[in-house]
Amino acid sequence: MAAGSHDAAADDGFAGHAGTVALVGRPNAGKSTLLNALMDDKVAIVSAKPQTTRNRIIGILTEARGQVVFFDLPGVHRPMHKMNSRMMTEVQSALEEVDLVLHLVDASQPWGGGEQFLFNLLEDVKPPVLGLLTKIDLVRPKQALLPMIEAYNAKRPGATVLPISAPERDGLNALCDEIFGLLPKGPPLYPADVTTTQSERFFIAELVREKLLHRTRNELPYTTGVVVDHLDESENLLRIDAVIYVERKSQKGIVIGKGGSMIKAVGQDARIELERLLGIKIYLELHVKVHPRWRDDVRVLREMDPGAAIIDEGIWEVPTEEPEK
Repeated sequence: MAAGSHDAAADDGFAGHAGTVALVGRPNAGKSTLLNALMDDKVAIVSAKPQTTRNRIIGILTEARGQVVFFDLPGVHRPMHKMNSRMMTEVQSALEEVDLVLHLVDASQPWGGGEQFLFNLLEDVKPPVLGLLTKIDLVRPKQALLPMIEAYNAKRPGATVLPISAPERDGLNALCDEIFGLLPKGPPLYPADVTTTQSERFFIAELVREKLLHRTRNELPYTTGVVVDHLDESENLLRIDAVIYVERKSQKGIVIGKGGSMIKAVGQDARIELERLLGIKIYLELHVKVHPRWRDDVRVLREMDPGAAIIDEGIWEVPTEEPEK
């Protein structure tokens, strides 16, 4: 995952722009899809389910004109467990340290109280904020985007607002131009051939979770987590033992499936993509454990995010999503 395919400027004599950029939005606003499209590589897992991103995913884009370190942050929501509280702490921490914020707003959905909370949250941040109307490929007619841009400008007067579609790559060139233009001049923060700081163990766990979310769809909401227990790489084979955590016995039955069909399909999906991305033969063994409170278990959460700090007990009060009157 570390090696990138972008045309990278050499560190010596680098005279471009470099800085950190936070991707912030409500759950399922399209942050991970956008990051992968900007990187032209799979850095973050993607699912139609909200709250898919649970950690700060870092993607590093290096071009001749500079280097951008993207932070794909968890979607802003009301945290009900220590895991979710940690997710919101990641958002708050990033807003205090980045050079630029990308505020993603799903153009295909009406704005509610949760979106207003984000506007309020971004009012006092120090870095500049660039507004992005995402998923414009789902908006018909296209003229409907004009009142959305006006509505955004009414909430953030003078802000730059760009309509984009990450899957269609619509507006991404203009977005990159804006980003590089807003970042400070300076040397790169990472070597030019590095595209992410994620460990291989973390990425594998996340990819298994993505395949599980895809296969189970609406059967399992947000109650599954994955930990890679063991990695053993020989000359031409990577052996992986991973544990899928669920909260109830009934969920374990869903994950395993009739005669083991579901967990076999999830494992096959993950193995095929891991072999493609990592370029090595994979042997993947999946196990399922029931842990009623794994989302509040600091030990489990640390295994999912090695080296994480003690989880902040503070809870952000984020409004539930209600139609604006």
